[in-house]
Formats: sequence, C-alpha cells, structure tokens
Amino acid sequence: MQKRSKIILGIDPGTVVMGYGLVKCTGNEVSMLDMGVLRLPTKEDGYERLRLIHLKVLELIRRFSPGEFAIEAPFFGKNVQSMLKLGRAQGVAIATAMHAGIPVTEYSPRKVKQSITGKGNAEKEQVWKMLQRILQLQEDLPAYDASDALAVAVCHFFQHRLDEKLEPEATNKAGRGKGKKADGWEAFIRQNPDKVRNR
Repeated sequence: MQKRSKIILGIDPGTVVMGYGLVKCTGNEVSMLDMGVLRLPTKEDGYERLRLIHLKVLELIRRFSPGEFAIEAPFFGKNVQSMLKLGRAQGVAIATAMHAGIPVTEYSPRKVKQSITGKGNAEKEQVWKMLQRILQLQEDLPAYDASDALAVAVCHFFQHRLDEKLEPEATNKAGRGKGKKADGWEAFIRQNPDKVRNR
C-alpha cells in the first residue's frame, strides 16, 4: 500500500523580508521542495508591501498545492508600530492560505527552535545546521529568513507526526473504539459499564 504524501508551506512573516519554505512529507520521511525569501521594497508604502506578500503566498500555493500551512507567530517587542506592521504581514499570509482552503497552524519562535534543535533559545545558525542534517541539504542558504520558514514547516511535520502517534493511544484508552470523550456521567456509565459498582 502506497503511503500518501502531503506538502507543508512554512512562512516566516516580515515587513521587509518574508521567508518561505516547503517540505514534502511521506510517512515518517520529510524532504525539502523549495525555500527562499521575498524581499519587499522599503520605498513602497505598507499597503503595497502587503499586496506583494499576498501575491507571493498565492503564487507558492498555486505552484506547489500545499495541503497545510504553518507560520511563525510574531515575537513580542517593545516597538508597538513594528509589532503592528508585522502582525498585518502575518495576517495577510494567513488570510491568503485560508481563502485557498488550507488549514493554518501558528507556532511560537521558541516552539520552532525547540522542535528542531531541542533548545528553545537556539541561535539561527544552530537551527540551520540541524535542518541541514534532518533534510540532508547541500544548498546554500539564501537568508536566515528562509531557514526560519523551513524550520516552521519541519516543526509542523514533527508536531503532526507526534499527534498521529498519540491518537491511537487515546483510542485504546477509551476502550470502546472511537475514543470520544464521555459527555457527563450518564454517557460515561453507558460507555464504561464495567467500572460501575452497585451497592
């Protein structure tokens, strides 16, 4: 029986540089399809840059047909204006994926680093080196924005694989086949008659 494949698009949002990375997943195997950056013209106003972000994400979706979309959450900084601009850039990318019918998952920078290197405070260079090992990459790195986006996609792959491993356990523990949670005591009793003692 042939294993099904899926493609994950990872995005590292930015108002000056947006990173993107795509991976193909087949079972427990993952490989890189593409990575790169969109450099946004600083002379253009903010709205034009948002339009360019939308067009780039749309182009990637049409070119690779990803089944899932993962994006890095903006970090909380002291500059409110920068945070607002970054949030808008992230929102445009998310809206583009959702309009295409692709499920979206958001990961904190710490979660991504921990997933790739085992350390939530790892440096960008450490993340890239681990990605080279995981994906057996020989390519030159165009920018750390690209490796950050690729790391988000790989993080999503690891997380999804972990969820799949946990799901059968939940089903087995339920003991009644479908793993649905009991809705109140009456449902619990119906699903677990052996655990009820009459006194």
